[in-house]
Amino acid sequence: MKYVIIGAGAAGISAAAAIRSLSPDGEILVISEDTMVHSRCMLHKYLSHERDAAGIRFIPEDFFETNGIQWMAGKKVAHVWPKTSKIQMEDDTVISFDRLLIATGADSFIPPVGDFRTASNVFGLRHLSDAQKIDQMAEGAENILIVGSGLVGMDAAYALLERGKQVTVVEMADRILPLQLDETAGAPYKKLFEQAGCRFILGKSASQTVSDASGKITKVILSDGTEIPCDLVIVAAGVRAAVSCVQDSGIKAERFLEVNEYLETSVPGIYGAGDVAGLSGIWPNAMKQGQTAAYNMCGQPMKYLDRYAMKNTMNFYGLVTLSLGRGEAREGDLVLVREDEKSYKRAILRDGKLDSILLQGEMDYSGIYQYMIKNQVDLSGKEERIFDLTFADFYDIWPDGQYDWKVPI
Repeated sequence: MKYVIIGAGAAGISAAAAIRSLSPDGEILVISEDTMVHSRCMLHKYLSHERDAAGIRFIPEDFFETNGIQWMAGKKVAHVWPKTSKIQMEDDTVISFDRLLIATGADSFIPPVGDFRTASNVFGLRHLSDAQKIDQMAEGAENILIVGSGLVGMDAAYALLERGKQVTVVEMADRILPLQLDETAGAPYKKLFEQAGCRFILGKSASQTVSDASGKITKVILSDGTEIPCDLVIVAAGVRAAVSCVQDSGIKAERFLEVNEYLETSVPGIYGAGDVAGLSGIWPNAMKQGQTAAYNMCGQPMKYLDRYAMKNTMNFYGLVTLSLGRGEAREGDLVLVREDEKSYKRAILRDGKLDSILLQGEMDYSGIYQYMIKNQVDLSGKEERIFDLTFADFYDIWPDGQYDWKVPI
């Protein structure tokens, strides 16, 4: 059996490892555009010079050799041909497969603003190659503009501020980290970044650019006419699933690759995992998706059940925040807030169940909230005590000292 995996991120690598454990004699080929396996969650540490490229690798250096896995590094798949069970590389090399996993992840979205898509000093931050280009150009840059204040944008800002760079962040929302945090939780981060020298321009967007004869952007003009001089632009305006290789293949994919509960696409024998499949793309979930796909590829049926949304943990300047769940309240939801000098907590309950929670400062007992969201625990009668609940609220102690769980773990 020949297993081919496109992508060497968390989903692809975990799938390769799982297939090897399930199929000791199977042929495994991993193909990736990346030339080094790395954690995209750690790219900001590379930018800040806290770690080098080897320091953000999440597998042993000899992973492929030890596990008998072939790795085609720095290669791009142009097309997947399901009818013939073959893939075609960008250099026209054709490779056959018996089972295929598409774990191509996502790419930075560069909006069509002025010369953003053609200028030589504009980058997204999604891959190690992006970080390497930014790092090289940042050496001589005096003014760095970051478009977007989501987690990627703020990671980049933090890294470059650590290097003593002049950083301006433009955000079209009225607060920073608008998808991850509410106004109350975002305000302390804004203050901390400003104390470190960061300049924020909120409620405005980039609309035009001015470039020099060499093709570099020298100014970005905002929606209100404000001009921002810049030597380097980092666009953190979202991502798009990397589905180009399945276009015209017959595999169903629009914004994302469509997969069922077994992570199989519309074509039997071809699977999808990670960001490309539009499921929760955080690191642990991507690894679980890769493992689940591997079991199904090896003929051992396994459903992927962890579809609940889980956002991110962030830690800037010593302030830690954890955001679990979808994070947006709807009409009819119960929103509860608790705030003191040490912490800020906000919970959203929907139909008597915890839909999401935001914790800033103190992280005590955070595990129980993930447990409640994942298992959709009925909290009827306990809603107002949401910030005081412990696991003890969910089991009875028998007279002999054994535990009888009221809800499944």
